Amino acid sequence: MTPFFPHLAADFQRLLARLQGRRVAVVGHARPDGDCIGSQVGLARLLAGTGLDVTCVNADAVPRRLEFLAKGMTFVRADDMLRDTCDYAAVFVDSADHARPGERLRARFPAPVGNIDHHLSNVGYAEVNIVDSGAAATSEILAGLAFDLGLPVDAQAAQGFYTGIVTDTGQFRYASTTRRTFLLAAELLACGAHPPEVGFELYERESTGKLALLQHYLASLRLECDGRVCIGTLANGIFAQTGTTVEDTEGLVDYARSIDGVDVGVLIEERTDGTVKASLRARDAAYRLDRIAAQFNGGGHACAAGLNLKKDTENFYARLVAALAKQIAVVDAQGKAAP
Repeated sequence: MTPFFPHLAADFQRLLARLQGRRVAVVGHARPDGDCIGSQVGLARLLAGTGLDVTCVNADAVPRRLEFLAKGMTFVRADDMLRDTCDYAAVFVDSADHARPGERLRARFPAPVGNIDHHLSNVGYAEVNIVDSGAAATSEILAGLAFDLGLPVDAQAAQGFYTGIVTDTGQFRYASTTRRTFLLAAELLACGAHPPEVGFELYERESTGKLALLQHYLASLRLECDGRVCIGTLANGIFAQTGTTVEDTEGLVDYARSIDGVDVGVLIEERTDGTVKASLRARDAAYRLDRIAAQFNGGGHACAAGLNLKKDTENFYARLVAALAKQIAVVDAQGKAAP
């Protein structure tokens, strides 16, 4: 079989060598999604298979719809890890920068041994950086390297990697989906991944509160930039009103992007402390949403990016629309967007 990630194999082997004999913390980003938890579960299972003591660490709890992946796994929160005085070799996954898991975990692990990621904006902040922005998901990278190096992939690891790939490709719909993605998915099924369970847990367990939140988001949608940008806002207090949490915003922005004629969809969350969070999704990589987000101290992928603005939030909506309008004009002038 042709190797999936031959250019990363040597670095992954070097990382494995650096971890031997040490306790390992597999650190995921704040507000973990399917690729984050899937990568953590899969990598933790691979490392445990080599005899290592592995703990998964997140600032936030494993989301309800992803709990099926973490059964029997050790996941701890930031508070628990800060009280733990043991020495850990930290491997950050699916985190474009050192602060993505949160400031407290960055302080707890100031010098990560490993950084495994697929974000275009990754800055290479660890001793060993295994980054491929051409991969559809961090789970895709890890699964491919496991197969390339002949590491045993058990059913739970396969389910984690498969879930990460499914979520970050939008169920194999996004432009990041490649032939390699499907080949790896097939290999993961052979190892025990179970698509019906993944589909049910991810997409068929909506709460009534989530549907109420969706109603509010849809009612707030506004078209900008001659109908090519669609922005929806969740106002401060909406989570308490609907009995939901930030976890329930997952997937909402896709409704804005799915409107015919819209090139960029946006979800803006207003917070009680005056900060704002925004998620951006584009149909085409030419819109370079990672660069748009970077203007507001965010980052991500060319087609999917996010930001958390803790200051200078005044007139944020207008500034974001202006930045998007400018980028759309650049894309139009260069004729780069796919038809």
